[in-house]
Amino acid sequence: MHKTSFVRTLVVVLVSVALLWGCSGVPAKPTEGHFKEPVVTLSHAEVVNYWGWWYFAQSVEPTAGEAGNHGAPLNLAFIFDMENPNPFPVRMDSLKFTVAFEEFELNTVQTMDTQWIPPGKTNQLRVHAMFDGRQSMLSLLVTGGFRLQEKGLGTGAGAALTQLEKWWTTIPEFGFDIFLKEGSAVFTANGLVKVVPFEAQYPPK
Repeated sequence: MHKTSFVRTLVVVLVSVALLWGCSGVPAKPTEGHFKEPVVTLSHAEVVNYWGWWYFAQSVEPTAGEAGNHGAPLNLAFIFDMENPNPFPVRMDSLKFTVAFEEFELNTVQTMDTQWIPPGKTNQLRVHAMFDGRQSMLSLLVTGGFRLQEKGLGTGAGAALTQLEKWWTTIPEFGFDIFLKEGSAVFTANGLVKVVPFEAQYPPK
């Protein structure tokens, strides 16, 4: 092919591609007008580490180390699907939510791990939530004391420990409802920001 004809053909192809791209309605970069909110949903939850249920008061003499108030830890993971409905990549900058066992809020979890979500694709994000028997007991006494009494469990540390034992011993089968409240995820694209609220329940109803 003659060099002039090749150059002319190449120009025609490039112009045609540019026209098709423009006619497709897809802007070259994100703008506020067409930046759709990504969708955050809870895929499932997992018990990552489990040590059963136990609680030792500081009056109990330890085999080694110093005495103290200690309760069994519990490590859960919440796996989220993050769908990007946009024709351009978006970045998740942070995600935060509060975990409630039944109606009792026990822990607020946040991750600052960033990740890019390709156009039209769905990524998964695993967020660990660590619970401690002692701290959970204090949370119940501060925020859920009246509700423990309403459930007929009484008041004080004994009532809180009774409730915690029920949760810790049935969590392997997810024998109670877990709620994710006040969830929010921050997404960015080309300097634009979307804060996406979400809530979830597990096991799902």
